[in-house]
Amino acid sequence: MFLACAFWGLMAPLGKDAMTHGLDGMTMVTFRVCGAAALFWMASLFTDAKPVPRKDVMRFAAAAVFGIMFNQCGYTIGLSITSPINASIVTTSMPIFAMVLSALILKEPLTAKKASGVAIGCCGAIMLIVNSAAAQTAQVGDIRGDLCCLGAQFSYALYLALFNPLIKKYDVITVNKWMFLWAALLITPFSFTHVASTPWAEVPLSSWLEAAYVVGCGTFAAYILCVAGQRVLRPTVVSSYNYVQPAVSVVVSVCAGIAILNASHALALALVFLGVWLINKSRSRKQEG
Repeated sequence: MFLACAFWGLMAPLGKDAMTHGLDGMTMVTFRVCGAAALFWMASLFTDAKPVPRKDVMRFAAAAVFGIMFNQCGYTIGLSITSPINASIVTTSMPIFAMVLSALILKEPLTAKKASGVAIGCCGAIMLIVNSAAAQTAQVGDIRGDLCCLGAQFSYALYLALFNPLIKKYDVITVNKWMFLWAALLITPFSFTHVASTPWAEVPLSSWLEAAYVVGCGTFAAYILCVAGQRVLRPTVVSSYNYVQPAVSVVVSVCAGIAILNASHALALALVFLGVWLINKSRSRKQEG
């Protein structure tokens, strides 16, 4: 879990740098989805996965829309616009959306502690967006990018609420090879012309290496490591690693000079962390009971 979250945290500044030097958001998300699809299908050749019936293959297409297409398009394009610090802070809000949608869709009980966590976390997200709206530079933030990243977290939380039984039915390689394949088939027709018009000769080697990291480590390896960790760790332990991602992103982004951490960022981060902590603490007591 630590490696998965560290990979995701490092992906924000590296992906941002690549999208500042030659690659734009649409090109990066196409590389990410198509590259991960190829890697998961190659990995499936070395695993003993059970066959997937046609009805579940089609269900994976619907899951890919929310779990991959909207999620990764929203996050990657949002990251290309806003600060990597903002993108990482917003990413930690996903448990807040998951709790709200679970209460609405799965009818899970909403406790006072969970409600308090949602309220506090929302205050942090609102503060971050307001700070971005007043920002004069993308190093501080951009409200358009923040909202795209926020929408990406909502999409992923909706995917978890709607397709949780399907996810648990198959192993991680099977789930991801079908979801990324569908996402690649859905995204490519819209992005092909855009990607083809990219001036490839002007893209520096560093951007290619950063894009390779986003695909190989930030997507393929991180997804596998995350699921492997979830299978052997208690939910309370898993949730504690939510804070590794923004910590890595903040340190690397500030040291690299591609983002600026101000007092508003720190307070927003603290509020989101507190909100997520309250939600996870409430969940753990219910599960342990």
